[in-house]
Amino acid sequence: MKKKTRIPRPSGLPREAERLSWLAKGLAHSGSRIEDRYWERLLGEAVRALLEAGNEIAIERALDHLYQSELQAYEELSDVLDSEAETLTAFDKNHDLVLVAAPVLAWSRFQIPARPIPQAVRENLRVHLGAHVFAAGVKFAIFDYLFSPDQLPEGFVATRRWLLAAGKDALAERDHAVDRDALPESAVFLSDIRYVLVAAAVPKENPIFTWQEAEGDRDFAFAQWRKQAGPVLAQLMPGCGTEPELPDAYFTASRKANRDARPFAIHAAIAFLAAEANIAASHLRAVVAPCESQGEFEYRIGLALKHGGQVVHGIPWPLLGADETEAEAERQIQETLKAVGIHDIATLRRTLPLEFCDDCGAPLFPNTEGELVHAELPAQEANESDDLNHTPSGPRYLH
Repeated sequence: MKKKTRIPRPSGLPREAERLSWLAKGLAHSGSRIEDRYWERLLGEAVRALLEAGNEIAIERALDHLYQSELQAYEELSDVLDSEAETLTAFDKNHDLVLVAAPVLAWSRFQIPARPIPQAVRENLRVHLGAHVFAAGVKFAIFDYLFSPDQLPEGFVATRRWLLAAGKDALAERDHAVDRDALPESAVFLSDIRYVLVAAAVPKENPIFTWQEAEGDRDFAFAQWRKQAGPVLAQLMPGCGTEPELPDAYFTASRKANRDARPFAIHAAIAFLAAEANIAASHLRAVVAPCESQGEFEYRIGLALKHGGQVVHGIPWPLLGADETEAEAERQIQETLKAVGIHDIATLRRTLPLEFCDDCGAPLFPNTEGELVHAELPAQEANESDDLNHTPSGPRYLH
């Protein structure tokens, strides 16, 4: 009998991570839908087993390996991980369970709150979720807390556990109580994202969202959600400018919010400078610099006064997702800056280091000389807004 050839294991890769990598590559190289289904079934089973065992390390090792070696397989594994972490199929004999996020972009010169959601507000949100977001027959539980990004579950295992913990509440159509003492504090940012989380129990083979129903329309649902639920969400964040996003499956909604938060941060910066320092966009020059250190890459945008060149504000713009190119990011940065009224834009062609202030830890931003400096408001206005001068000025992002 001919001896079977053994494929060498990638150096240092644990057996569980090796199997995930092999299955993801099989799916990436599949040549037909029937083969897709085969690989998807095996990959889903392998992922579920690791999630149930709490083996986040093997998952992260497989993702890191594929990100470095084969991006298409990385994307396939990421998609399956998202699905298995945010969805529990056959939660009971009649329902699947799905974690849904309703992000809100927000900015304020004060601290953007992360806080408990009062019962009256949850009841109001329940009405609008039922009317504009969830399909008929869907039962759901609203988590009773408005989360900042650093209070969300860390990793795929924790995400699945959060969903599982809320499952019985979803079936009973009661809201889910969050252990607030276990949540970390939120840092101060000029602009950021806040999240309402919902666990939805969906009847098997039925639609989750209204736009999946006959004659349903996603854009119409979004418009109604923004119109009806927007003022309710704004009540949770007094003194903030807010922009609701469309509720969707947890990872999809989070990633879209991360992308939308970048142009939102530029709009917030212009509004802040106009309100706090009487600096109009027409008085500003933007300097855009690619910055990189130890494999981390992002653009940093310094907003400098045309007269004098002082950098009065800055915005980080990280690349999000393996498929986003530098050219695409530069184009969107240029378009957003022009949309807010800044037409004097310089883009540096040399890459600068990702540097932070030694004293306060805030990121440094490029000036008109191409140097990284601390963003500072003019002296009089700085005294009035000191709480934001020495804190990161852009939003945080989930990767």
